[in-house]
Amino acid sequence: MRKVISSLLVAATVTGSLITAMPAAHADGGRITAGVVGGLIGGALIGGAIANSRPAYGYAPPPAPVYVEEPECRLVRERFWDGYAWRMRRVQVCD
Repeated sequence: MRKVISSLLVAATVTGSLITAMPAAHADGGRITAGVVGGLIGGALIGGAIANSRPAYGYAPPPAPVYVEEPECRLVRERFWDGYAWRMRRVQVCD
């Protein structure tokens, strides 16, 4: 409720300062000024309503922890002679 009142107070202050500071040159009978002031007041009201509304989404709880068992087999690099040179290959070793 305090946010709504403070936003209305800010909107009234801005509107009041704009009305007093505007020159009266060719205002077309006040129609342009009324449109500007109405737009500012309407924008302040709609902006205040959007700012004070609750979000439409909710936060999901975090997922449960997952425990992964280590595999019994692993890959090991092994050096071997292929008849021409020493080479490396991966070999699966199970404990």
